[in-house]
Amino acid sequence: MARDTLKLVALAVTVAATVLALSWLGLRWLDDHRNDQPIAGLEVPRVVTVEPGSALRTVAVRLADQGLLEHPGSWVRLARRQGVAGQIRAGEFEVAPGATPRSLLEQIVSGRVLLHALTIPEGWTFREALSAIQQHPAIRPVLRGPGDPALRETLGLGERSVEGMLFPDTYRFPRGTRDVDLLRQAHARLERELAAAWEARLDDLPFDSPYEALILASIIEKETGAPDERPLIAGVFANRLRLGMRLQTDPTVIYGLGDTFDGNLRRADLDRDTPYNTYTRAGLPPTPIALPGREALRAAAAPADTEALYFVATGRGDGRHLFARTLAEHNGNVARYIATLRSTQRQPVR
Repeated sequence: MARDTLKLVALAVTVAATVLALSWLGLRWLDDHRNDQPIAGLEVPRVVTVEPGSALRTVAVRLADQGLLEHPGSWVRLARRQGVAGQIRAGEFEVAPGATPRSLLEQIVSGRVLLHALTIPEGWTFREALSAIQQHPAIRPVLRGPGDPALRETLGLGERSVEGMLFPDTYRFPRGTRDVDLLRQAHARLERELAAAWEARLDDLPFDSPYEALILASIIEKETGAPDERPLIAGVFANRLRLGMRLQTDPTVIYGLGDTFDGNLRRADLDRDTPYNTYTRAGLPPTPIALPGREALRAAAAPADTEALYFVATGRGDGRHLFARTLAEHNGNVARYIATLRSTQRQPVR
């Protein structure tokens, strides 16, 4: 009798263990099935935010409340089986159509956060770039503005001006990025691009340092909107510097006028002496006047081999210029510019 009882107990235990195993396997199969199905109703990308310090179950409940998890319990069990329950990352996540609960978990655990974008155009000033950075809704400003004493220290500039010290490009970053972090990134890019341009420089440049190349590149950037003209513009300025001629470039004058410039450059402005007036002062201005791009940097370091000493706009509004070797040729080009400009202004608006 005792033996029979023991056999029955053993059988019952075996049956119970088998039932539990089958139940566990069945639950796992069900969880896998649920987590591998595309999220229902997700027809356009959705952005979800995981707050710092959020627990796994809290995240699951919030995702369920937003209609992104139909079975939050299955999602939590999946995370625990994979050993990632404690690896939830904070941030914004974009959930695309076709995503599954499993892929959403992988996205959150890996920290593939949504990246925002900001484009800093070539030719902007540092002040314009900083304003755009600090006004971006995904960026957290900590600097007080371009005059913040911490700015030069942040970028490691020493006594150099902040002007020209960012590389114009499109930058991507997660929400909450500080302005100083993006500035460091843009400055590091500028340093790399300038170093590459300087490494490929010509031997007979009329200046001696990468910083002077940066200054010239900033002027080139402001002078032409035609990429293929940049080496020619650089060639004209290099020729003038070699001969001791003044650069006589309007963008430097405008920069020196600062906030007093009203959009109309007058003869009196050209005669008003400032450190940036290249009509009244020889050589390069003391600092860059804008943020130059890669092609302007390369042009400054490797100007075109040209005999031209002058250039003037075509007057067609195409951003291009007419180049001349002599003052007589230049005066003729100026006359053509004025005639073209007047002809364009007389044309009826259609």
